[in-house]
Amino acid sequence: MQSCFILIYAYNNFNLGVLIDFISIPVTVGFTSATSVIIAVSQLKGLLGLKFESSSFLDCLLKVYQNIGNYRANDTILGVTSIIILLMLRKVKDIQLLGPNGKPSNKQRTIMKGLWLLSISRNALIVVACSIISYWCYKPDSEPYVTLIGKVRSGLPPLKLPPFGTEVNGTAVSFINMCWDLGSSIVLVPVIAVLGNVAIAKAFASGNSVDATQELYCLGVCNLLGSFVSSMPVTGSFSRSAVNHASGVRTPMGGMYTGILIILSLSLLTPYFFFIPKAALAAVIISAVIFMIEYEIVKPMWKSSRKDLIPTFATFVLCLGIGVELGILVGVGINIMLLLIPSARPFLHIEMKKLRTGLDYLLVTPENSLYFPAVDFMRAKTDRAAVKMGQSKLPVVVDCKHILDADFTAAKGIAGLIMDFKRRKQPLCFYNPRISVLAVLQGVCVDEIVHCFTYDELEQTLNDINSSGNPAELKDIVHTSSEQSHETPLLNRRHH
Repeated sequence: MQSCFILIYAYNNFNLGVLIDFISIPVTVGFTSATSVIIAVSQLKGLLGLKFESSSFLDCLLKVYQNIGNYRANDTILGVTSIIILLMLRKVKDIQLLGPNGKPSNKQRTIMKGLWLLSISRNALIVVACSIISYWCYKPDSEPYVTLIGKVRSGLPPLKLPPFGTEVNGTAVSFINMCWDLGSSIVLVPVIAVLGNVAIAKAFASGNSVDATQELYCLGVCNLLGSFVSSMPVTGSFSRSAVNHASGVRTPMGGMYTGILIILSLSLLTPYFFFIPKAALAAVIISAVIFMIEYEIVKPMWKSSRKDLIPTFATFVLCLGIGVELGILVGVGINIMLLLIPSARPFLHIEMKKLRTGLDYLLVTPENSLYFPAVDFMRAKTDRAAVKMGQSKLPVVVDCKHILDADFTAAKGIAGLIMDFKRRKQPLCFYNPRISVLAVLQGVCVDEIVHCFTYDELEQTLNDINSSGNPAELKDIVHTSSEQSHETPLLNRRHH
């Protein structure tokens, strides 16, 4: 409950749902595919009639391998048969009946509607049919033919205030002590949980947008209200969502429908749950989740953006190896690192240019904004090009058309670059900078920045520098504030 308060407060008051936008499609694909595999493997125990406890995907896989010799034939036959029937019924809704004129008749429309209803209700039909079979075959004095769910406690939990204290080994633990014992987990657990929840929402959104803030707010409220009926902390369930999706559920009304059925079932039908075979439930879940393994997206991703395969496979492997929550968290971190790499290593286009007057100069065009991770890289590469290609004497022009923003560290780096050029007595000019970027640079470099806003100004500036014969004797261009027009003449010469 403590985490619910933090979850609601943080995401509602600070609108931190924007952080969930960092869960990209590659991360979501890796998460959904890994979760599908984990759920499918976890159901092998019920499908084969095995009995063991496991704590993770790898542990479950190992236990299945170690206990495969103890499989129960009846469970396996029932489970595999149920999967085959479910997969066949999945395709029934796609059957098209057409009349002689190429269009279905009224009778054919009725038949197709019946086939559609049969297809979307396949999960419930399989569970009910298998339960009836196990009920008929059940003998109280002998072991059941298949592994059954067993007794389920009936009735609804009592409505009461959540406990703000507990007792551990005879020692009373207060609410504050519980919060203290949780430590950083009181913040970390909800964050990891909601990452998984929104990833599930995006996986089943079919390309539609997801309001992360609203999702998280509702999740917090649900957990807060659930604490009044002794509910465990919950987030979205991938397996149940997959079954709902496979059954044709498309709107939140499905949640209300499910809730009503659960209340009625707990009140009236729990004695009959005893006869539900575990193999049938395993078949329903496996048949739903196997179609969530998005292997088909690898080919278009390979063709369009191969680097996106890195967070996809990283998230997939890590979710299988270290757990879904940490796997998706690390996957998001890897994705963010890939986003930051262009900021740290921007592409610099360097080429020799010639003015209309015949003067050669070196044009350097950064393809990204200037922030602190990139400034040393840009400074070193520009210096190297100025020395090698510009022979330490040709004017160097930095085209700023792609530089949308800059920070203080970048401005300090540019100041160092200007000083490098001054020591070599090599001209350096900044062409077409944004006013906002220029203001940041001038805040550090004061009036040392030679800059031009138009090509004519650039040509005049370089020609004047060339004709002076000594760039050090030329006053650095002093220039317009943000209130002045770009068309204002910029070159001011020192009079001797």
